[in-house]
Amino acid sequence: MSPISNRPVDWEELVVQNENRLYRAALAILGHPQEAEDAVQDTFVRYLERAPQNLEYPAAWLLRVLVNGCKSRLRLAWRRVDPLPDTLSAPGPEEYQELEELFSLPPEDRAVIHLYYYEGYSTEEIARILGCRPGTVRSRLSRARDKLRKLLAE
Repeated sequence: MSPISNRPVDWEELVVQNENRLYRAALAILGHPQEAEDAVQDTFVRYLERAPQNLEYPAAWLLRVLVNGCKSRLRLAWRRVDPLPDTLSAPGPEEYQELEELFSLPPEDRAVIHLYYYEGYSTEEIARILGCRPGTVRSRLSRARDKLRKLLAE
């Protein structure tokens, strides 16, 4: 029996509904389009291989697996931090500058900023996704906001 046949969720629908959201989250955490694409692909493979049978919220499961996979990628020895690539399209110079400022934050700060502002998760939900305490998420959000304020003021 193939892995897809024993899943209650329509595979194509699951991918279409979640691929862009997962990609944006991975890009916010990793800062590299190619690595973000790889992380999303790995997440879907893990879903096929390891997701529980009667998963109530597949999208939440996928996001948690993605975040954990991104954390693992950040710990790899060969990974180096490069500046924001010129090929990343941004509608205007102001938005490009804001993206550069966002990518200058540490990965854990980028993750909470993305999950809170772009995905709309509460601090409690982010804490569950990242595997930390809600107070830690609020501290990271506050610290990231302060850093962004200072960077954008310059």
